[in-house]
Amino acid sequence: MEPRPSTFSIVARDPDTEAVGVAVQSKFVSVGSVVPFASADAGAIATQSFANVAYGPDGLDLLRGGASAEEVVATLTDDDPESAQRQVGVVGRDGSVAAFTGEECFEVAGDRQGETYTVQGNILQNEETLRAMETAYEETEGGLPEKLLAALHAGNEAGGDKRGEQSAALYVAKPEGGYDGKNDRWIDVRVDDHEEPIDELERAFKIYDVTLLEREEPEDVRELSGETAAEVAETLADLGFYDGGEPANDSVGSFGDGDRDALEAFRGMNNFENHDLAVIEDALARGWTDADGEGEDRMVDAIWHGLSRLDRK
Repeated sequence: MEPRPSTFSIVARDPDTEAVGVAVQSKFVSVGSVVPFASADAGAIATQSFANVAYGPDGLDLLRGGASAEEVVATLTDDDPESAQRQVGVVGRDGSVAAFTGEECFEVAGDRQGETYTVQGNILQNEETLRAMETAYEETEGGLPEKLLAALHAGNEAGGDKRGEQSAALYVAKPEGGYDGKNDRWIDVRVDDHEEPIDELERAFKIYDVTLLEREEPEDVRELSGETAAEVAETLADLGFYDGGEPANDSVGSFGDGDRDALEAFRGMNNFENHDLAVIEDALARGWTDADGEGEDRMVDAIWHGLSRLDRK
């Protein structure tokens, strides 16, 4: 039997930003190279089980030509002699939502739809996996990427893929959302082989978010001070960003010019040019206590938490 990307996924649309995307996890290597397809001028598609990857480009062409998600699913599966083994979820730019689970997909297999999303999976531990994904997507605050990642986490925690974990992907298209606004590839993050791929996907996404995605300018910014300033300075020193090797402040002092020079060096080294130095300092001041990890991992996580109060552009 040929390997198949048996998996669970969510396809969704954010009407406020016109973003469309797919999040997926599977006990299958490099699931991001097989399952997700998205285009800002058409919609998003997940093709899985005994995946027919032609469903992606063909389905997007149909959406682009004016077909609804329901019509796309019908056309793709009616023309496919092996559709009984396929599973596909479709969300159109027009707001239409549909999915298909072939009768020969391995159990537990199924799909569920909401107003702006569809979740689907096969070889699942239980049906609760899909229900948990639905609930998490609908109840999670934040933007489309946060909601998609929350759905993956919830599905995995409820049971997930019966065979375990291996790879995950997050792909979102938005008009002019790509690098320098030159295409629609807003978010494109993949984990091809990992013991905890969803956790690793979220870690990689946070770096991607801080580096490549723009936020609205804050109305006010905070300066680092006190214990947080001392801990940030110590971390920057451990990472080698002070010319003299030692931070300038103390445990109750302020974050001085020398400290900001070190932070500026950190910002440049990590390509965080989407956010000026004052915004990075503000993000650290607001996000440090919520951040996980050590060293550079904590710096990035703190910046991400601190920026999360600002809407993405």
